[in-house]
Amino acid sequence: MLTTQAKKNTIRFGHSPDPDDAFMFYAIAYHKIDLDGFKIDHVVEDIESLNQRALKSELEATAVSVHAFSKIADRYAIMRSGASIGEKYGPVVVARAPLKPFELRGMTVAIPGELTTANLVLSLFENRIKKVIVPFDQILDAVKDGRADAGLVIHEGQITYQEKKLRKVIDLGEWWWDETKLPLPLGIDVIRKDLGNETMQRLSKVFKDSICYALANRKPALDYAIRFGRGLKEDLNDRFVGMYVNDYTVDLGNKGEAGIRKVFELGFKRGILPAKIAVEFV
Repeated sequence: MLTTQAKKNTIRFGHSPDPDDAFMFYAIAYHKIDLDGFKIDHVVEDIESLNQRALKSELEATAVSVHAFSKIADRYAIMRSGASIGEKYGPVVVARAPLKPFELRGMTVAIPGELTTANLVLSLFENRIKKVIVPFDQILDAVKDGRADAGLVIHEGQITYQEKKLRKVIDLGEWWWDETKLPLPLGIDVIRKDLGNETMQRLSKVFKDSICYALANRKPALDYAIRFGRGLKEDLNDRFVGMYVNDYTVDLGNKGEAGIRKVFELGFKRGILPAKIAVEFV
């Protein structure tokens, strides 16, 4: 029987089965750092499943899409560490044949989930398309096989789509930078507000320490992360982790915060999000 204190210090932390998330959690998984009395249970699921769990407040802390946060901002706060942010790069729309970005209008595009940030940003770019939801790791094949005219690619597919002989239509991170001159925040880690400020701050520090440890001990952390790479070779694993575990991941900083606020501001302004979003950071 767990004591009240033990229950309070048991944290179910959701993260995706992706190399960048695994890299961040390496030090926690192997107790390479002081966990400050926390017992951290890893809940490893794809990001859309974690988004759905967050809608039901199931986990004390979890990775979620920035888009999904718009629906849980009353219950969760954003941790300043752990964000997946790209500066001048991000989700890629791919197709079998060469296409100009404006030609996507009216086409069927496979997307990895309704609540993914990639879907929100695609809507900001062009909302007059037909979307079909396909599991993120099946989108390249859906495009190659002709089940969709184009596909919105996230995770390692952003750097492996050429292996399927597919072509880039647009990099939404590049487009976002041209529009806003801000980095594009895609995934964030959030923590439930009902844990209280002290627990929120302690856990946030543990998570930041884990990220910093991985960056300082890159080789063993990459060796751990590659197990989650769905066949990624070492060089591509290193490249992908480098794309999404960067200075913004250690701490959002002013530009990272501004990117998050801008996503919500434009989402509301263009009628994609139903309300203005109040953001709280830990």
